[in-house]
Amino acid sequence: MQQPFNAASLGRSALIALICGSLILLFSLGIRHGFGLFLKPITVDQGWTRESFAFAIALQNLLWGISQPFVGVLADKYGSPRIVLAGTLLYAAGLWLMASSADEMSFIIGAGVLIGLGLAGTTFPVILATISRLVPPQYQSISMGIATSVGSFGQFIMLPVSLGLLSWLDWQGALIALSMLALLMAPLAYGLSYGLNYGLGSEMKLGAISATTAPPLGEAPPAEISSLKAVKEALAARDFWLLSFGFFACGFQVVFIAVHLPAFLADEGLAPHVATTVLALIGLLNVFGTYYAGVWGGRYRKPMLLSWVYLLRGLLIAAFILLPITNYSAYTFGILMGLFWLSTVPLTSGTVAAVWGVKHMSMLGGIVFFWHQLGSFIGGWLGGYLYDTTGSYDIVWLLAIGFSFLSAILNWPIKESLVQAGTRKVAP
Repeated sequence: MQQPFNAASLGRSALIALICGSLILLFSLGIRHGFGLFLKPITVDQGWTRESFAFAIALQNLLWGISQPFVGVLADKYGSPRIVLAGTLLYAAGLWLMASSADEMSFIIGAGVLIGLGLAGTTFPVILATISRLVPPQYQSISMGIATSVGSFGQFIMLPVSLGLLSWLDWQGALIALSMLALLMAPLAYGLSYGLNYGLGSEMKLGAISATTAPPLGEAPPAEISSLKAVKEALAARDFWLLSFGFFACGFQVVFIAVHLPAFLADEGLAPHVATTVLALIGLLNVFGTYYAGVWGGRYRKPMLLSWVYLLRGLLIAAFILLPITNYSAYTFGILMGLFWLSTVPLTSGTVAAVWGVKHMSMLGGIVFFWHQLGSFIGGWLGGYLYDTTGSYDIVWLLAIGFSFLSAILNWPIKESLVQAGTRKVAP
């Protein structure tokens, strides 16, 4: 049973890492969440199709996912602060290149390649793995929920910032301003290092003596396993694949909605501010959804909670597209979708930690996250492609519903039990 959260009990290093990591997620996820607002201004001004813009964002998510396991290996080996700093510089450079692009290829390199790699170093697998190593086991789930909820709050507050910058500076000036904001993650990477209190590159020293890796009293410590063996054990496990395939649906849905919802609502005749409000509501309510997902993930079986999240998300999307699209239905959709938006993240990351441990969590979490980003690529790109070819988003909405129900089925049988040195031991 999870104990009531007490910040003082975390210790100084863990608390500083939690604060800095949460703020890194705030900027990284918050800036990215507003990219859908740029779809129409950029495509109209540049004379590009929606597919061109959607492909750049889809490639961003795909490269984010492909690079995430390798970035996780580097973070596990050298420590997360260096990785976060490198990711910050790539992220800011990508935003700058987006603003200065004169052709589609430059835009794709900036939005797709540079930001995709930057996100791999500044988001969930790296940040949550750092936090999970430093906090006591009984606080892992809720700490992940807190960090994710702060990132979700960034999605709420950065939307009006992005919209205001668009109105004030046009889309090019807005992207340059966001590039400057992204650089604020650099001192937070330093703060993350200071919180670890061992300097850059020595996070694993702290992780090696952390309470999260210590065996229960009276038991022998688990055998150390290499990164390669950890990957082989995970890939040989049915539950690892079920968790990964389930996460695919989450990526498909959230990127399709984040990128294409503003244009979809505009096509339905709704004013531009409605889409901004809906995305902001998603970000705001996501704060509560991710926090309580972390809380409940410490009390109940996380795979079961994931199944319920996917089931309810699928029912919500179905109701949204089947009922008449109005301002009020859009706002209701934003509120309810926000509760389920990233609540999958602490539950999925928590399942990885609970089943495969925290030593290789950045790497294994990165592999699971790859499937999320593969879904993100397909959802983001397919939305633009099918709209340009059919004039409608209907097929993609139906796919989003179907994937959600399939994920609910896949997550249910996952066993939340600890794997140590090739054996499965049921966690208390």
